[in-house]
Amino acid sequence: MKHFRMKKLWKAISLSLCGILTAGIIAGCGSENTVDKTTLKFGVTNFADTLEPTQNYFGWVVMRYAIGECLTKFDEKMEIQPWLAESWSISDDHLTWTFKIRDDVKFSNGNLVTAEAVKKSIERAFTKNTRAKTFFEYTEMKADGQNLIITTSKPQPNMIGFLADPLFIIVDVTAEEQGRDFAKEGPICTGPYKVESFVKEKAVMVKNEYYWDGEVPFERVEIPSIDDPNTRAMALQSGEVNFAVNIAPGDIDLFRNNDNFYIDEISSLRTVLARINQKGILGDDKVRAALISACDRENYNNVLLKGTFIPGKAPIPPSMDYGFDELTDPNAYNKERAKQLLAEAGWKDTDGDGILDKDGKDLSLDFVVYNSRAELPLYAEAVQADAKKVGININIKSVDYNLIDKMGIDGDYDLLISNITTANTGDPEIYLSWYWKTNVNGDNPQNGSGYSNHEYDEILNQLSVEFDKEKRRQLIIKAQQILLNDGAALFLGYPQTNIISTKGLDGVVMYPSDYYWLTNKIKPAKA
Repeated sequence: MKHFRMKKLWKAISLSLCGILTAGIIAGCGSENTVDKTTLKFGVTNFADTLEPTQNYFGWVVMRYAIGECLTKFDEKMEIQPWLAESWSISDDHLTWTFKIRDDVKFSNGNLVTAEAVKKSIERAFTKNTRAKTFFEYTEMKADGQNLIITTSKPQPNMIGFLADPLFIIVDVTAEEQGRDFAKEGPICTGPYKVESFVKEKAVMVKNEYYWDGEVPFERVEIPSIDDPNTRAMALQSGEVNFAVNIAPGDIDLFRNNDNFYIDEISSLRTVLARINQKGILGDDKVRAALISACDRENYNNVLLKGTFIPGKAPIPPSMDYGFDELTDPNAYNKERAKQLLAEAGWKDTDGDGILDKDGKDLSLDFVVYNSRAELPLYAEAVQADAKKVGININIKSVDYNLIDKMGIDGDYDLLISNITTANTGDPEIYLSWYWKTNVNGDNPQNGSGYSNHEYDEILNQLSVEFDKEKRRQLIIKAQQILLNDGAALFLGYPQTNIISTKGLDGVVMYPSDYYWLTNKIKPAKA
């Protein structure tokens, strides 16, 4: 009898263990690819406190969540395509653009999208965000039927790319005039989904019944903000979310050989860099060059990040054809050169603590980072370790992403890490202008570093009015070489970008522009 009871006990334990094991396997496999046919769950990293598209860079989130659309958009090859504007033309003097607005589009409240409504929306962006005029300035904007006519103060070769930037998402201004709070309740736009609720930790979208461009597959989309990349990977594995963006290098192998997941991974248009403030210690050319030379970027990317990032050199990644292999980095890794430059600049270790000093002051720098991208603190710690080898002390200061833009504008840093899309308007002109063109009395606020070079400014001025693609390319190459010669920034690496989904979904694609995460093309997979 005792033997029988023991057999029953072991059988119960075995069944229990099998159940636990099976549950673990299912959790690890994404719940057998099942996707709720009415509710989609999407794991993201979110930096937006509100959904006001003109605040900070929050328009990116409004577009990534499939709420808002622009007049134009980029395809998988970064070619410009019509969106809310079905066509456009430019005058012979290159000053007046005419955009034909689609006549079959409604906002999510049912109001018709007219050229007049588009005009009010663009004017609102200019009123609410000073960054708008860094794209273009207009002397006149008017609506004529469904034609929006914009006359600019100077020729704008990339006007159709500028209007694809999420700052210029088209919103129904009349909804705000009638009391809707875009920041808290979400803007009224034209995308396939509209806002049911939003807090930074979680957004809930529902189907836009008035959507103009095809079927909207889900009644509801839940978007939890999972800023920690490891937690995001776990949520995808367990089936808590159906797809997720930017799984970290250390976790992506969990999904590579798993038949239950699909990975769309591309070479991004992004550069990870440390902006360098030249208003302090790093205003010394030799100290700046020494810091950059001290950093072993090959090691950071090939070893620390397991080859998932390309080693940094130039402002623009090699994924774009802007002369990466032609450019020369005068501050390539050379630890002995770094030490020599610091000695020439008068820095010595007078007290034997391993940190150089001068006039009673240590060579100490603050490196500001944020943690929502897994690679950023790793880069910062690697730079800190290499800098210490040549006598530079680096203090890492971790802040919320929402503070980064203001700190960059205010110059409140020595080094400021950034993961930047270098072609947010189709080519790198805006990126090169924002961060390094001379900031005269606040006219280029994104450049809070104090960097200024007259020759560089002249090249950017030429670029801003040049329509010929090859001439633009050559100007961009020249501009990059000047930045490298000046040690204007520390270019750390170029990431792959990814979006990973359960195979219960179709249409999950990562676009190079990094704007179009959730779309109405994402739908349950056919059985």
